[in-house]
Amino acid sequence: MKIDRLIGIITILLQQDKITVPELAARFEVSRRTINRDIEDICKAGIPLVTTQGYGGGISIAEGYKIDRSVLTEEELLLIFSGLQGVDSVLKTPQFKVLAEKLPVKDLDGDMIIDLASHYQTPLAQKAALIKSAIQSRHILSFRYYYEKGECQRKIEPYKLVFQWSSWYVWGYCLERKAFRLFKLNRLSELACIPEPFAPRELPLQELDFHRHLTEGTLYLKALFDKSETYRLIEEYGVGCYSEYGEALLFERNFVSYQHMRQWVLSFGNHVEVIEPVNLQAELRQVGEDFLRKYGDT
Repeated sequence: MKIDRLIGIITILLQQDKITVPELAARFEVSRRTINRDIEDICKAGIPLVTTQGYGGGISIAEGYKIDRSVLTEEELLLIFSGLQGVDSVLKTPQFKVLAEKLPVKDLDGDMIIDLASHYQTPLAQKAALIKSAIQSRHILSFRYYYEKGECQRKIEPYKLVFQWSSWYVWGYCLERKAFRLFKLNRLSELACIPEPFAPRELPLQELDFHRHLTEGTLYLKALFDKSETYRLIEEYGVGCYSEYGEALLFERNFVSYQHMRQWVLSFGNHVEVIEPVNLQAELRQVGEDFLRKYGDT
């Protein structure tokens, strides 16, 4: 895009004293004529550029012109590169390499590594690429979705590819539910882009607060955990999520889904004692009796 190219040219000129039109044309993969027009536009924007001919010539910012040379510092560029590496790790795109060739950074070996890949990298990358294409072309997506109550066929207008809570999601308007929904990519199958364009809707700001999907819960859990499970509670809910209660840890939290709460508690085995809700107590007791029948002495 032109605006990206203009910012790139300005950034290069802030990082080095001089560069030639052919060098810029090669970096941005455009013609010399396009670069010359870009130079004119930058001058019109108020940044005076000077072109010198002959050996050692090139384009530079006019001597004496005061400009904040920290518009994009090397540290800020390294953060941008780190983010691009994370995106490339999932979408398998060459954005990091392309930008690294265009912007002059002395050392790309920064102190941050972002790798968003998963154990299901190949199917995940394929899904993400298809969703990204559908978002850009404004085409409807169809897929089979698996959730706690079973499975269903859905069609959505895709708007965002979201990485949150250590997982990838597609966020869009569900044509069946007539509402915006998040769908976890690992639960999608038979994903397809329908050759049916849609007119973009106005995106409600409150719907873009994805965190609320995990915080707006009314299912209250109160339980005592063995101190051996301290690391898990901290890993999943942070320091301060529990209080000392004698020889145990008192944990209280609201959950959005009963099924999620039940499965999470069960994953602790006999290292947890549920106080509330009472119906979960009864269900866990039944689970214990079922295990005893299945694996007890016969």
